[in-house]
Amino acid sequence: MAKLVFESITSWLDAGYKVGVASVIDVSGSVPGKVGARLALTRDSIIGTVGGAGLEMQVIEKLRKNLNETKSPHGEIITFGLNKGAKGYEVIPLDSLCGGRVTVVLEVLIPMPHILLMGGGHCAKAIADSCNSLGWSYSVNDSRAEYAILDGAKESHHSCTSDFMMSESEESLLRFSDILLLGHDWKEDEERLISLLFSGYSGRIGVIGSRAKWQSFESAALAEGIEQEKLDSINCPIGLNIGAESPEEIAIAVLAEIMAAFKDVDPSKPNWRNQ
Repeated sequence: MAKLVFESITSWLDAGYKVGVASVIDVSGSVPGKVGARLALTRDSIIGTVGGAGLEMQVIEKLRKNLNETKSPHGEIITFGLNKGAKGYEVIPLDSLCGGRVTVVLEVLIPMPHILLMGGGHCAKAIADSCNSLGWSYSVNDSRAEYAILDGAKESHHSCTSDFMMSESEESLLRFSDILLLGHDWKEDEERLISLLFSGYSGRIGVIGSRAKWQSFESAALAEGIEQEKLDSINCPIGLNIGAESPEEIAIAVLAEIMAAFKDVDPSKPNWRNQ
């Protein structure tokens, strides 16, 4: 069972899902689940067990609550007393006749960024190269498939297609933590942006471009009925303001910005020395 649980965790993370994991690390007395018992779940799926009955119901409820409320990796240790009269420091009593105690580690695992690069030009290649260094996944789409220049990328992280959008379902888009519009054609990027905003995609969207380009995109989207609040959530221009000019410098700025969002860190806040 442990192998199936770990395989499911890896598969779910690869698909872009947050995963809740419960592992029994200590027991005493009569208990339904032994040390090493595990379960894992996403918002829609579950595999494994920590022993069943009321203990498992409590664990599942707590994990799902953590999944909904946590944006960053999370861990905590909880001890359950399998008796409604159980007492002790930080012991949660359960309506059970077993009488033992079970200590469980509850974790929320966050998938590493998986970036969809909408465009295969020089900036996209530089971003892809940096993703390889970080171990992040990326996929590539360029309507000029023959011009995509990412052939040196890791094959396991690279899929280049000439026909993508919005035949993709909302569910399949969830595997991307970030979608960056880097197309060679501004009109193509504009159409993709509007399609994404209508798709229900809930990840981060970034657009490369000038003030004039964004103003044009914003006007077109408003004319299509997109709410201003949704437009305000779009990141344009992309990348931390570090004076980046070359594709390689832009890649550093963009991935630093994504890393800060992934780790839920505000890069504008003072560090320990400036506090």
